[in-house]
Amino acid sequence: MLIDLNCDMGEGIGNDELIMPYISSANIACGYHAGDETTMNRTVESAIKNNVYIGAHPSFFDRENFGRSDFHIPFDDIYTLVIKQVSLLKEITEKHGALLHHVKPHGALYNMSARTKKIAAVIALAVKDSGEDLILYGLSGSHSIHEAKAIGVKTASEVFADRTYQDDGKLTPRSQPDSLIDDVNKSIAQVLQMIKEGTVKTLSGKIIPIKAETVCIHSDGNNALELVKAINQELIKHKIASKDK
Repeated sequence: MLIDLNCDMGEGIGNDELIMPYISSANIACGYHAGDETTMNRTVESAIKNNVYIGAHPSFFDRENFGRSDFHIPFDDIYTLVIKQVSLLKEITEKHGALLHHVKPHGALYNMSARTKKIAAVIALAVKDSGEDLILYGLSGSHSIHEAKAIGVKTASEVFADRTYQDDGKLTPRSQPDSLIDDVNKSIAQVLQMIKEGTVKTLSGKIIPIKAETVCIHSDGNNALELVKAINQELIKHKIASKDK
């Protein structure tokens, strides 16, 4: 039993090099919410050195709010912004002799895709048009996954180590209390439950089903490095790690 452990990278947090050895997939910011071409080149090089899958992490153009504010723009514009960002990172990745592995929308774009069928469909099409072999990382059980599957795009159902869940399977919005999990032991317990039991406990105490194929840890969390090390070690212990480091 294996599980992919992914992390958002190239966002200027400063801990990428320390986290990279403990993950199997990196979602690299493409300049719209964070990062630039220099950062992308450096992060791609680090991913290659650490045998980590490389993914594009496209966002709304919103550096001021770190890509976490909703933007209601035409669907054609959403398609274009995804295409542009994926193409840029794909070009950089190929320049270094590697392949782009996946696409994971960032922040508000990710959450809007999860809850809005049409946005999910547009993003799925952009991923398909960017490369037939690209995998879309999306919120488990959401429109993001369903719409991608509907047009033949490969998917990875994503769950979160450092976020809490609502009864409908959506993440608790960051604007609400208790949206983040800072306690390492609670994070580990949630991750193991999602992987081994296929369920997660919501903020209200309800147990709901969930499919876990890739687990996300945010690099901007208060204890991101401690958390990623602990989860990596725990997954190895339970023989479900995709990266034995």
